[in-house]
Amino acid sequence: MIGIPKSNNSSDGYRKKSTITQPTKVKKTKGKPAGSRHSIATSDKAIVSEQKKDPRVGSTKKIELSPNKPKVIQPKVKRYATPAKELAALEADERLAMLLDKYDNDEALSKDDVQYLESKMARHKILCDLLGITDEDDNDAKNTPDLPSEDDPLKTFESININDFK
Repeated sequence: MIGIPKSNNSSDGYRKKSTITQPTKVKKTKGKPAGSRHSIATSDKAIVSEQKKDPRVGSTKKIELSPNKPKVIQPKVKRYATPAKELAALEADERLAMLLDKYDNDEALSKDDVQYLESKMARHKILCDLLGITDEDDNDAKNTPDLPSEDDPLKTFESININDFK
């Protein structure tokens, strides 16, 4: 030190500065911190991960490159629990009834209508055979009214001759 320090008296107008000074304001920094150009490599990883999350990149859905044949849509075949229910549904079919009326009146039917009529009638015949149903016209021709039927107990009762039991 050069010279003699003045007294510590504050009245002299001199105040001793403390050795530890704390800044009263925080200084704004200008520019980037030192060595920022060397830390760029670490920021590339963050940029790459951000690019994967970018919604503008597009869809990840796979695209078929080879042309495929269009799938043929097959009509759904209704499944029935029993043949009796299928037969009831077949007999209630309005289109089939309309086509049968046209067929009986000898009206012209289109190719599709004829195919539909034949397929439904074939299925009707199969269902009738499964259920043991026969045509009423065939029953009348087979059974003669003179011979008693074994199934009808009234006819067998009437055909009994009482004189045979005496």
